[in-house]
Amino acid sequence: MAEYTTFVLEEKEMPTAWYNIQADLPEPVPATLHPGTHQPIGPADLAPLFPMELIKQEVSQERYIEIPEEVQEIYRLWRPSPLYRAKRLEKLLDTPAKIFFKYEGVSPAGSHKPNTSVPQAYYNKMEGVKRLTTETGAGQWGISLAMACQMFGLECLVYMVKVSYQQKPYRRSLMEVFGAKVLASPTDTTQSGRNILASDPNSPGSLGIAISEAVEDAVQREDTKYALGSVLNHVLLHQTVIGQEAKLQMEKAGFYPDVIIGCAGGGSNFAGIAFPFIKDKFEGKNIRIVAVEPAACPSLTKGIYTYDFGDTAQLTPLVKMYTLGHDFVPEGIHAGGLRYHGMSPLISHLYHLGVLEAVAYPQNPVFEAAVTFTHAQGILPAPEPSHAIRAAMDEALRCRESGESKTILFNLSGHGHFDLAAYENYLGSNLPDFVYPEERVKEALAHLPVIA
Repeated sequence: MAEYTTFVLEEKEMPTAWYNIQADLPEPVPATLHPGTHQPIGPADLAPLFPMELIKQEVSQERYIEIPEEVQEIYRLWRPSPLYRAKRLEKLLDTPAKIFFKYEGVSPAGSHKPNTSVPQAYYNKMEGVKRLTTETGAGQWGISLAMACQMFGLECLVYMVKVSYQQKPYRRSLMEVFGAKVLASPTDTTQSGRNILASDPNSPGSLGIAISEAVEDAVQREDTKYALGSVLNHVLLHQTVIGQEAKLQMEKAGFYPDVIIGCAGGGSNFAGIAFPFIKDKFEGKNIRIVAVEPAACPSLTKGIYTYDFGDTAQLTPLVKMYTLGHDFVPEGIHAGGLRYHGMSPLISHLYHLGVLEAVAYPQNPVFEAAVTFTHAQGILPAPEPSHAIRAAMDEALRCRESGESKTILFNLSGHGHFDLAAYENYLGSNLPDFVYPEERVKEALAHLPVIA
């Protein structure tokens, strides 16, 4: 079996339950706090934003949560997704390492994001919600929610980070094809947006700003809820179909990974591939788990572990996470999905406990790895998972030096067909490498909330 390149599952082998890592944590995640009282929040505090079933999943301690049949039916449009062994890349790198990747770019939206957009739209529909608001960076999440809303008959309003709105017009167009309304954030349609524009009329926007606008919009209408594509516990839960499938596929391949790698912005695709394997790590497996982030927005490697707001306007609850400060606006790197000031509380907690490792890369080495991967494997990756490719290649090159034959697994969370402007910049030597903005982060961290 190890000689095969592609490892596929039958539909009947698709997971029928999501894996909830909260059931197996050695220590519980620190409580989420009310932004006004700084006391632990309850379901009623989240009800204006989310349907009750998602709120229950957010705090659930059940190890497995059943996937509704209506969700499974839509999942079957692209799931189970394939696992590949990157033999041509191994040969190009002249490495004894074995490199595998799980490919989530086969979904209708071109990324892993529908794994959570579909159940989120479903649960909102079941509760009688008519309209969803959200934010999006690179546009992968916006496309996915627009698709899910279309499938369940919901209106969809997307606040797209302005720099990505300009960089990735065809992702915006695809959202509109699915019936969504898309606005460049910051806008003049919300108070949050107007406040940002008043202080910086040329603001490139950020995920934190776009979240503020989407949350503000949602709480003002009774028929509307808010949907988030990363960070929150229930979002990471939904993504665990990726790692569960990968475990079974690696069994079919005849290997077990020594290293699991995923890019990390808010944390959803990383959790999707990593959490089911972290369960094995808790049970004694010797395995390394590596999160890869952009050097321009390095929340894990350069941030601090503390309570902070998930958005710029301080409308969201306070969560304990690795953060660069909710005021921090990252540079306009092409990996727009990784331009978030904080990291998922679950991933932050695991990193704090020493379960995970983290590394950060500038843009150019990432795009160099992406082009090399494209030459070898014929798949053009999105800029976000190209960070994971860079780390996987570096791991394989270290194996070449040491002679070790490690098994490396990474998540290729989406294709880069709508990112060709970024590749054009790279090929034309017009892609800047932004250094860690130490002074700007220091200023943003000075505005962290004070928790008594």
